[in-house]
Amino acid sequence: MDLTPHIDSLRRDLIAAAEVAAPETRAATERLLFALSPAVRLALMDAISQAAAEITSRMPSGSVEVRLNGRELDFVLQLPPAEIASPSLPLEDTDDDGSLARISLRMPETMKVKAEELAARSGQSLNNWLVNVVRAATRSDLPPGGLADPLASGDPFGGKRGNRRMTGWIKPTEP
Repeated sequence: MDLTPHIDSLRRDLIAAAEVAAPETRAATERLLFALSPAVRLALMDAISQAAAEITSRMPSGSVEVRLNGRELDFVLQLPPAEIASPSLPLEDTDDDGSLARISLRMPETMKVKAEELAARSGQSLNNWLVNVVRAATRSDLPPGGLADPLASGDPFGGKRGNRRMTGWIKPTEP
């Protein structure tokens, strides 16, 4: 994006406004405007960079970058790679007896945000998405321990935040 036409337009408008002044004032205005051109260019670049940062913060994923190329700005849109659509999981469970159980699930905020993004991409609420993920995990023919072990890293919360405690219950499998 070439900022020069915008800066020149501003300079012309301000010079036109100074036309009613004395000749010395007009000359001083022109000299001042040429001296201010770099500051105006920098202010425009800053405003555009802030706009790109705000757009990026509102995007679910990816980013908008502003790069300086000589005296021009280049915009770079970075999107995550397209995901291969996975087969949709059935919404009905044939083993379902009709009763519902409530659980409380605590997870790091960053993990929750990622789960919400995945749920939104699949067109589901977070709750439905979690139910389908658990349903797929419990229906799979994986051997015990076939799923990724959340305790393998030593921290069930995925970070290195010191000693953390995890509580809950495990239903033993039948021998």
